[in-house]
Amino acid sequence: MGLSLQKGQSLSLTKQDGSALTRVRLGLGWDAVAAKRGLFGGRKEAEVDLDASAIFFDAQGTPIDYVWFNQLRSKDGSAQHTGDNLTGAGEGDDETIRIDLSAVHPAVAQIVFVISSYSRQTFDSVKNAFCRVVDDSTAGAPEVVRYELTESGPHTAMVMAKVARGSAGWSFSAIGERANGRTVQDLVAPAAAAL
Repeated sequence: MGLSLQKGQSLSLTKQDGSALTRVRLGLGWDAVAAKRGLFGGRKEAEVDLDASAIFFDAQGTPIDYVWFNQLRSKDGSAQHTGDNLTGAGEGDDETIRIDLSAVHPAVAQIVFVISSYSRQTFDSVKNAFCRVVDDSTAGAPEVVRYELTESGPHTAMVMAKVARGSAGWSFSAIGERANGRTVQDLVAPAAAAL
């Protein structure tokens, strides 16, 4: 298991030998809170459809590309969304975005990862939400870093994390800021505020 970060903490994306990570996978996962159902008080886990998206910003904070369920690949080909999970069911990552950091367009300074509820379900219905970075360039794809979300509430989106390009390479930062919106376009302003 990778290093666990708290909100506001950052980590350089380098391997143990000091070389830079190149191919990473950002995994997002969540579970639905069990809801009371029926006349006899039985509890059933509801389905929660959250959508993972990535917003690519230039050095001036202008969005220049997106990866989300309606655009599964970045314009430069460096990032690919693996598909929309409509229920959040199952263990592990519910949605993933793969990024070849060495192929990200030079104009991109930061990539912000957001999750949103297209059906407007709130985070009161979500538990065990997390994002993690996995090193896809190493055998066994070890987890590098994990950020677990501990807040619930009446919001419909979260600005989860970002990767930023610096002189020493890429770094990962845990953000965890509440937002509201259904799609990636609704979350540009909250994501820009986290740059």
